[in-house]
Amino acid sequence: QVQLVESGGGLVQAGDSLRLSCAASGRTISIATMGWFRQASGKEREFVAAISRIGGSTNYADSVKGRFTISRDNAKNTVYLQMNSLKPEDTTVYYCAARRSPKGLWDMEYDYWGQGTQVTVSS
Repeated sequence: QVQLVESGGGLVQAGDSLRLSCAASGRTISIATMGWFRQASGKEREFVAAISRIGGSTNYADSVKGRFTISRDNAKNTVYLQMNSLKPEDTTVYYCAARRSPKGLWDMEYDYWGQGTQVTVSS
């Protein structure tokens, strides 16, 4: 019903900025919340940020607060993750996710996932 496609990943140096995009298609009207996760090989998936489609409430992981900003453009069915002051520790694959439920924990119960985009931060 919903497909998500991430873009914007790449190789940057520490301290640089990068903006990830996630374009949703299909029954986008069913989406209540969209978020970003990241997962390095061999590690647990980590919640990064999320935003509600209606109202625009946001939530961030402590590790990215003050550096990352999630935003949305409902007209374009797109969510962005502006990443500033990037650190080598931010290197991993970033995934876009969406869920239908407007309630629940910010980092749980997501229904749709993108394919992921690689972010590499060199020192």
